[in-house]
Amino acid sequence: MVNEKPSGRVWVSNFSGSHWVESLSQPFRDKVKRYLESMQDAGINVVITSKLRPSERAYLMHWSWKLSRNLVKPQHIPYKIGVNIDWVHVNSYGSINLTQSIVAAKEMVKAYGMTNLNVAPSLTSRHTEGYAIDMLLTWHGNIEIKDRKGKPCKITSLPHDGMNKELHIISQSFGVIKYHGGNKDKPHWSIDGY
Repeated sequence: MVNEKPSGRVWVSNFSGSHWVESLSQPFRDKVKRYLESMQDAGINVVITSKLRPSERAYLMHWSWKLSRNLVKPQHIPYKIGVNIDWVHVNSYGSINLTQSIVAAKEMVKAYGMTNLNVAPSLTSRHTEGYAIDMLLTWHGNIEIKDRKGKPCKITSLPHDGMNKELHIISQSFGVIKYHGGNKDKPHWSIDGY
């Protein structure tokens, strides 16, 4: 392809996604706003790591994750229009340097914050549609949070993070559903759990 740049950390700043709740699609946007307000009122620390994700970014995240785990050969990664990345690194003799291709992919995975992700980011997902949000949630001790109808709900169980089952039930009242895949994608919440 024309003017391809080698894969690596430099690509992570391209096609950046939005961190603004306003970029989410309706009706999910309003559901997330109400849920965030309730969590913050309850003293839950919320760090939003991803919302709307352009398809180009999804492509880079997906294939860098797969390549970093040697699940695909760099020469077999399909080309995406508008993303002039060269996944294939070559040595001084012009032969494919698989090790360097994997190292560059690992740099991307780390820079995207996907080191502990146990599933490849989807090429088409609720993130690319504006119906998903990634959040890191933490709190200390027992908390009381209001559900969508304003009913106070106590959370006394562990863990004190986004994997808490009691919190998942409360989040459903808002229409913000925890990812159905369990620990594979801990920060992921969406309109339908996918």
